Amino acid sequence: VAAGDAMKADAIFRIYSMTKPIVSVAVMQMAEEGKLQVSDPVSKFLPEIGKMKVGTEKVVDGRTVLQLGDPERAMTVQDLLRHTSGLTYGTRGTALVNQSYVEAKIGNRGMSNEEFVAKLSTLALKFSPGTRWEYGVSTDVLGRLVEVVDGKKLGEALGTRIFKPLGMVDTGFQVPADKLSRAAQPGPRPNGQPMTPRFAVNDGAKYESGGGGLTSTMDDYLRFTAMLANGGALSGKRLLGKQTLAFMTADHTGSRPGRPPGLGFGLGFEVRNTVGEAALPGSPGDYGWAGNAGTLFWVDPKEQLFAIYMVQVSDPDRIALRNQFRSMVQSAIID
Repeated sequence: VAAGDAMKADAIFRIYSMTKPIVSVAVMQMAEEGKLQVSDPVSKFLPEIGKMKVGTEKVVDGRTVLQLGDPERAMTVQDLLRHTSGLTYGTRGTALVNQSYVEAKIGNRGMSNEEFVAKLSTLALKFSPGTRWEYGVSTDVLGRLVEVVDGKKLGEALGTRIFKPLGMVDTGFQVPADKLSRAAQPGPRPNGQPMTPRFAVNDGAKYESGGGGLTSTMDDYLRFTAMLANGGALSGKRLLGKQTLAFMTADHTGSRPGRPPGLGFGLGFEVRNTVGEAALPGSPGDYGWAGNAGTLFWVDPKEQLFAIYMVQVSDPDRIALRNQFRSMVQSAIID
């Protein structure tokens, strides 16, 4: 926007949390290969995670302190995939556990994935795994789990498992110098609030965030989404079995608190349970997720439709814009 340069079809976007479904697919590929079960304790792969205690706030001598206790059960791979792990985001609340994330600089791009998990494991869980849904760094932990199981960096593992088979040639954790001019730079609306800071796509960060670090293009993410919509395969390359994908896109949260009305969560995706209750239109069984800079995708098997929205906007604008996009797509379906 600042340079007066119009958006082009090959623009590269920070997709933030639309990274999560990609990492979740890699984890379920490993499940298909017999390298893990979703019921496995996370500590089987990341022993330090098994040492985490649950932090409960108590008032002692007039001040609020964190009292630590053992979780009711171990955190599982399924808990990470569906965000029932007890992990959170430091910026999504003011509780003492949230504050501890901020103070520990959880998600700092200077940490490797291994260092991130090591630091995280010294903090408290916000609740006992499995008891509620809360959005957080669960998929970042899965990113490190992928590294341990595959024996390679997350970006390399995703390249081998997903990007190369699908021909996703412009997706990665860093944008190389020869593609930098294609990076979509965030722009505030005219006379709007100052732009929300976004990470530099060529900063050489050690952190390969499984929860929000990828950059991608419309064409690349279309390939990934088409693979999902096509039952796990695209152009003769099968990434997931049909039943595995059905398992991932079922609701895994049930009656647990934390989810909006009508919307459950599967293994890497939000999943719609009913036509009504949710504040946005859609079909039961549709699934997808969004990104912090405003990006959005979903697959609607009933309507044989998938939709992708790519943008880089400020926090105050992102939800309204993507909701408007979703509403306009749904209202265009007349037959």
